[in-house]
Amino acid sequence: MAVKRFYETFHPEHYDLFIDVNRADKTISGTSTITGEAQDDTIFINQKYMKISAVRADGKDVDFTVNDKDEAIKIDLGRTGETTIAIDYSAPLTDSMMGIYPSYYELNGEKKQIIGTQFETTFARQAFPCVDEPEAKATFTLSLKWDEKPDEIALGNMPETSVENGVHHFEETVRMSTYLVAFAFGELQSKIAETKGGIKVGVFATKAHKPKELDFALDIATRAIDFYEKFYETPYPLPHSWQLALPDFSAGAMENWGLITYREAYLLLDPDNTSLEMKKLVATVITHELAHQWFGDLVTMKWWDNLWLNESFANMMEYLSVDNLEPDWHIWEMFQTSEAPAALQRDATDGVQSVHVQVNDPAEIDALFDSAIVYAKGSRMLVMVRSLLGDEALRKGLKYYFDHHKFGNATGDDLWNALSTATDLNIGEIMHSWLEQPGYPVVTAKINNDGHLVLSQKQFFIGDGEDKGRTWQIPLNANFDAPTIVAEKEIDLGDYKKLREEAGHPLRINVGNNSHFIVNYDKTLLNDILADADNLDSITKLQLLQDLRLLAEGNVVSYADLVPLLVKFADSKSSLVINALYTTAAKLRQFVKPGSADEENLKQFYNDLSIKQVERLGWIPKKGESDEDAQIRPYELSASIYAGNAESIKTAHKLYEENSDNLEALNADVRPYVLISEVKNFGSHNLMAKLISEYKKTNDASYKADIRAAATSTIDIAEIHKIVSYFEDADVIKPQDLRGWYRGVLANSHGQQAAWDWIREDWSWLEKTVGGDMEFATFITVTAAIFHTPERLKEFKAFFTPKINTPGLTREIKMDTKVIESKVDMIAREKDAVNGTIKVAID
Repeated sequence: MAVKRFYETFHPEHYDLFIDVNRADKTISGTSTITGEAQDDTIFINQKYMKISAVRADGKDVDFTVNDKDEAIKIDLGRTGETTIAIDYSAPLTDSMMGIYPSYYELNGEKKQIIGTQFETTFARQAFPCVDEPEAKATFTLSLKWDEKPDEIALGNMPETSVENGVHHFEETVRMSTYLVAFAFGELQSKIAETKGGIKVGVFATKAHKPKELDFALDIATRAIDFYEKFYETPYPLPHSWQLALPDFSAGAMENWGLITYREAYLLLDPDNTSLEMKKLVATVITHELAHQWFGDLVTMKWWDNLWLNESFANMMEYLSVDNLEPDWHIWEMFQTSEAPAALQRDATDGVQSVHVQVNDPAEIDALFDSAIVYAKGSRMLVMVRSLLGDEALRKGLKYYFDHHKFGNATGDDLWNALSTATDLNIGEIMHSWLEQPGYPVVTAKINNDGHLVLSQKQFFIGDGEDKGRTWQIPLNANFDAPTIVAEKEIDLGDYKKLREEAGHPLRINVGNNSHFIVNYDKTLLNDILADADNLDSITKLQLLQDLRLLAEGNVVSYADLVPLLVKFADSKSSLVINALYTTAAKLRQFVKPGSADEENLKQFYNDLSIKQVERLGWIPKKGESDEDAQIRPYELSASIYAGNAESIKTAHKLYEENSDNLEALNADVRPYVLISEVKNFGSHNLMAKLISEYKKTNDASYKADIRAAATSTIDIAEIHKIVSYFEDADVIKPQDLRGWYRGVLANSHGQQAAWDWIREDWSWLEKTVGGDMEFATFITVTAAIFHTPERLKEFKAFFTPKINTPGLTREIKMDTKVIESKVDMIAREKDAVNGTIKVAID
């Protein structure tokens, strides 16, 4: 097709949508009436999987052709200018969790469904003919009809105004992009509150949930909107903000303007029995989506290449807002344990995308949603900007940005220009070096022969990588006299002894771990830092373990050098440090073969690391204990169970026996470890049958996750094959939850073959079931994250290399092949040294 963007041919201004959904027949029919400005004699409108029965321009039939390959309706107007196009259409109601689709659930043994929508990235065109591009903003008036039953309600971006002859009419929206249009209907319960500014906030869910499960989300959402209005100095522009939990939902959540949709797991929770970690996760998902109501919805990226502009910003703001709402949670620590390591690991593989990526083909747009880059790395970039600017300048710049672009579209440069109004720094120049090129630097800090401290930067790779001589403008964040930004390949900072004396403490850079680089200190500098380890804050200890772990994977230092550090930090009272410790310890498992003497030594090492902490904390959370202890316990219990500690196995079994009649009531902080230990050490056919029955019955997402973790750890091959047989049974495992089950079985040495055989044999089923969805490629990612042997590498290549030209999978297959190759090389290189060091540590 000659035209790349349909918006070039037609500028919509307003849509009158009539949509009729027939659940029984699984069909949609309707009319999309679009008023707008034709830029050409021939215009293009998006459609997908539709049958177009008539097209009228200003009331008269006009010639049109449908091109399914280009997802287009070509309309011959014969003139330009203002026009109203009416398109009659019908389409299937799909089960792909895209477009308009049903969500299934059970209530009192009866199967029911809620109809919801998911239009990002390019799925509005499956619901109604439209110019389905972010720049094509318009207003929308929705009229919705369905095979309505008693007690059903409808929700939309805007309030419902009337119901006439079974048609539900909604108020006209503000100017917005098609991918943010949303509606839903079915039997729903709700709880409603109001913000200080009078915005109605509601949480909606099926009646399969207990009413109290809506309370936490309602509280967070209401306070978050108040926070954002104040922080952005820009009012929330709609009359309501509905949060809707859908039983079937592909993504984590979606920021539809005024009607945010969520996986049930990321909105609903039992306030009386949910771990603090889960509460933090749910709170950050809610605040992420609410951040988008301004950053993404009010001001939208001009095209998908600036997707990071939406996601990176919301990813940073979710932490900033939760930190304001719940300061005792120390939420930025979660940023350090989730976003930072995810970004650093992924971004070190050659072939990774940059944060800002050029894209035109709709099939490639979904591949942009690389959570470790667009979300995690992008948010680290913005954390860097925030630390350079400070909050006052950041808010001033954002107000300028919203004032100048509201109800319109913007690019990254528009944001940098806005922020530059509040500072002397050239933010755009600094950020281009991070956003426009992939990867990140390792900064080597060493004392040269003249006794000078010299810093040099070079792109860091895990595995093979082509060094293209890239450099970055690095915010140094030094704890001594040093420049704010270093752009040079190498810089001499002067006499080391003098700098050390003036500072009065060991010299460090990237203090706070807010900048996206790692540091390779020479022996003198590193030993000086480690000698002062007791005085280091938690983030610095985490950072040392994180940077050394990455340097080991990049063949800069030896993995064996990390083992003594783990021992040194084992008794830490900081959950941050303990997280980093066990993240590193988990990597040691790839150096041992299951069932070998080396594995027995590693288990003993795990026992040595965890035994004192388990004794100190116990299995049952204590009344009034600190949040830190509550968050450390799960790491230690998990380690103790892996180690096969007899006392822990005995305690876990006792807890299981005492609660076997009501496992769901077990304390959520320890429940997964009780269940895992029971399955591993006292597993039986009856136990597995009971867990699967509980999994099907419960609506508690945390409990479901605990059962999955336990069931997939079984060592019984017959039970593993039974679990794999459920992979394609949506009555047991919903497609949205399949990846977690697949990963669990694959990570289990007893189950790996069965899971790997399944994905290869049933790839076409998987592609058909979740192929239209941005999660599809992540089945490849999780496979590569687990594989680390030459045999698996060979099999991975044999299966995935022929698929390398599949749209949306190309980059993933190339990168993940390198990921496994680098692990295979590292294990061959390091295995003996690592296992030798572990043996010394336990003797």
